Amino acid sequence: MDRPVEDFSLIETLRYEPEAGFVRLRLHLARLQRSARRLGFATPKNVLGELEQSVAGASAPLRVRLTLDREGQTQVTTAPVVPLLPDTLWRVRIAATRLDSSDKLLRFKTTRRAVYEAARAEYRPDEAEEVLLLNEKDEVCEGTITSVFVADDPDTLRTPPISAGLLAGVLRTELICQRKARVGRIRLDDLKDRPLYVGNSLRGLIRAQLIWN
Repeated sequence: MDRPVEDFSLIETLRYEPEAGFVRLRLHLARLQRSARRLGFATPKNVLGELEQSVAGASAPLRVRLTLDREGQTQVTTAPVVPLLPDTLWRVRIAATRLDSSDKLLRFKTTRRAVYEAARAEYRPDEAEEVLLLNEKDEVCEGTITSVFVADDPDTLRTPPISAGLLAGVLRTELICQRKARVGRIRLDDLKDRPLYVGNSLRGLIRAQLIWN
């Protein structure tokens, strides 16, 4: 079961590159502040300073995880991250676990992860690199750690609307702002004859192959 509504924290997972700094930092901080405001969390202080301190002296790419609790307290942890090769292809499968489009908390990145953990547990790691979740209307929503995109044409991706019951991912937001992606509902049939991608701010956009169950 998920934790009680009062007992969760907000999360931002960033990528740090020694030469470039934090990737998509502005979008991550904007989402954190917006989420805190909408959920009634205390305003975080000196987040940027804590992030910079966590990567001081780093000479290799890092995964940086920032959490913010309701009182405005933050924690930052780091771990090495190995870049994916350009020709990486992830196998993805469809979970039986469903998302509820009426659950507004799905729009925020939080430590309430039970539904995603249940979906991921349906397949072994050697069966799929990612697992996609549908909502109660059988609309494609998102992966357990990624946003979902289909290519309608060589220049434009389509990604599900937030109202379907999914996270406003940072990579997703960037691609929409750059007009490289548009918002539109995705059905399973759309995945049969269109190129499929998954992605997040940490890993970037990844080609995917749907393995039909």
